[in-house]
Amino acid sequence: MGFRFRKKIKIAPGIDLNLSKSGVSSVSAGRKGAMINLSKRGLKQTIGIPGTGLSYQTDKGTGGIWFVVIFVAICLILWFTKT
Repeated sequence: MGFRFRKKIKIAPGIDLNLSKSGVSSVSAGRKGAMINLSKRGLKQTIGIPGTGLSYQTDKGTGGIWFVVIFVAICLILWFTKT
């Protein structure tokens, strides 16, 4: 059994940067009950009922690189325009 390292950094309200021992692992956006997670493995959408442990997750695959570029650009703009 190996050690794992995970750290979540809040970029803006509802947007988190997830770090692992190998670097940036993913970017998450959303709130309780609905979340979008973008990683090297692709896009995942999760919808759940908070407090129940019930959720449904869809995997959108590794599709368009442009979505990743636009998503990261929006995150950076939100981060630099924080006041």
